[in-house]
Amino acid sequence: MARAIRTIGHEERLSLVDHLDELRSRLIVSGAVLIVAFGFCLWQNHALLHIINEPLESQTKKQVAKGQGTVGQAALAQGGVLRIAGDTEAALSVLAGPGSGVSARARAELLPLLATLRADAGKIPRGTPGDKPVTLGVGEPFTTTITVTLYFALIISLPVILYELYGFILPALKPSERRAATPLLTAVPFLFAAGVLFGYYVVLPAAVRFFVNFNASEFNVLVQASQFYGFAATVLLAMGLVFQIPVLILGAARLGLVTPRQLRKNRRYALLACAVVAALLPGDAVTLVLETVPLYVLYEASILLATFVRPADVEPSDEGRTTTPGERHPPQDPPPPADDTAGPTVQQIIDHVDRNLSD
Repeated sequence: MARAIRTIGHEERLSLVDHLDELRSRLIVSGAVLIVAFGFCLWQNHALLHIINEPLESQTKKQVAKGQGTVGQAALAQGGVLRIAGDTEAALSVLAGPGSGVSARARAELLPLLATLRADAGKIPRGTPGDKPVTLGVGEPFTTTITVTLYFALIISLPVILYELYGFILPALKPSERRAATPLLTAVPFLFAAGVLFGYYVVLPAAVRFFVNFNASEFNVLVQASQFYGFAATVLLAMGLVFQIPVLILGAARLGLVTPRQLRKNRRYALLACAVVAALLPGDAVTLVLETVPLYVLYEASILLATFVRPADVEPSDEGRTTTPGERHPPQDPPPPADDTAGPTVQQIIDHVDRNLSD
């Protein structure tokens, strides 16, 4: 278990059994952290469901305010019933009063009706109808809760899992490769978290607004829980992966596949690619701009960081000497000519035949 905590050096030699033992220890640590995170998330499942339902609830409130869709129509009907109940209660209260001019017998008959009306009006829900996803199966609330809990548990335990994976792969890297890979792998979880947050606050609300309102007049839109949570997880995972662009660019620059000059030269194509990626995500023109700008900012930040990255095959003595694409290296000095005064080899002496001696 100690090997799952400390990192094995590059020069250490382990047998196959030792490697398997180290892998088992790291898997146990990762599984234990995942189980603890899962237990914590299951304990707080109501808060987690509220977090993931927030984009849908916000969109539902906008529909209710405008009276659009099935949810908006249901909210209008609910508000109408509540107003009718309130007006009827007020009228009965006036008639049941002593100074209403109604006979005492009639006032006595109105009091039970007024009490029943108040009790029935109190049973009418005040919340917005349809602001939460629906379930269609008997066990779907349980399975959906477990699925959402597992999603959040993976996100919480991801840093530890990545650390254990990195610790298992690290001994195979040379010291130079390790120095190059450490900053990139360290940035992966932070960029992933930034992508998930960007997807939650920008992309997911726009996606929910687009799909819920799309051709809503022709459908009775009811959002199913399992599909909604799967869709939300896909969007957040996609944005977390898209935000790994700087890691890919810096890795390519570290390997010498691209140069900062080439990246600057292809800015227009990068901007077009960012716009295409943003266009593939659902949303309107405003969200298209909001999604394109951060992606392009990541590209520019990658160019800035790539200027400080030295390719792996460049020697320290060559750091100050760069070669632009298309530039030819200066010709090297030709090798020194062979010395003609050098004596014959032993094989030449043996193979030599002097005809004068044979005569």
